[in-house]
Amino acid sequence: MDTVGTRIAALRNDPALSLLRRSLDVYYGDPERDARMDAFYSRFVSSGDLVFDIGSHIGDHIGSFRRLGARVVAVEPQPLCLRALRAIYAGDDRVTLVEAACGAVAGSVRFHVNSANPTVSTASPHFVRAAQGAGGWERQVWDAEIEVPVVTFDALVKRYGVPAFAKIDVEGFEDAVLAGLSRPLPALSFEFTTIARPVAQRCLDRLTALGFDGFDVALGDDKTMTFQRWMSAADVAAHLRTLPHEANSGDVYCVSASEQGQGFGR
Repeated sequence: MDTVGTRIAALRNDPALSLLRRSLDVYYGDPERDARMDAFYSRFVSSGDLVFDIGSHIGDHIGSFRRLGARVVAVEPQPLCLRALRAIYAGDDRVTLVEAACGAVAGSVRFHVNSANPTVSTASPHFVRAAQGAGGWERQVWDAEIEVPVVTFDALVKRYGVPAFAKIDVEGFEDAVLAGLSRPLPALSFEFTTIARPVAQRCLDRLTALGFDGFDVALGDDKTMTFQRWMSAADVAAHLRTLPHEANSGDVYCVSASEQGQGFGR
């Protein structure tokens, strides 16, 4: 029987995808992690919703959104990851793959590939420079560059509709993604890293200008909100500035004024 599990097993044994083996092992095959993700995202995503997954990598978040019954537009520029995504979600007509990076303006961008750890490949040269010499990043090497197309967030909305939720995880390029968005959404998240804190501040400034006014933070891969209530952008910015370098990364969750009751108690 052809299932996502059997497709993942086949990918793990595909020599051409050996560089994704670690990611496949980390992000697939843990039912408890899947259950935590589904419970967490159920406060933002309901059956029939449209979700954007910007920076899909190998698609574990796509899996969660699909288990919740959402339609997913997944944006990913890396050819190796796209090969895996096509195999994992083959035949699922509620998953649309967009082969591009998401950025401020349409066109193309130089994409920095970390072959040994594709999850931190990035379109941001500033992110690559920030990682150099930073504690915890010593073994990360961006050893290749490719030219990839760029689509804007607004263009995605125009083509596919307004998402109920958008996840943005693009390794220091989050501010460029949000620069291409000109309207508020019900809710979204963006990744931050402690080596690139100014990016998070620019994201918060942009989101505030767009009308988002409720924010919370989840550290690392732990799907637990820090404050358990919607905070101001200023409060969250102050919190991010005081995090120790070792916190490394996490996600900021954001809602617009009309959605202030969403995310807690739903």
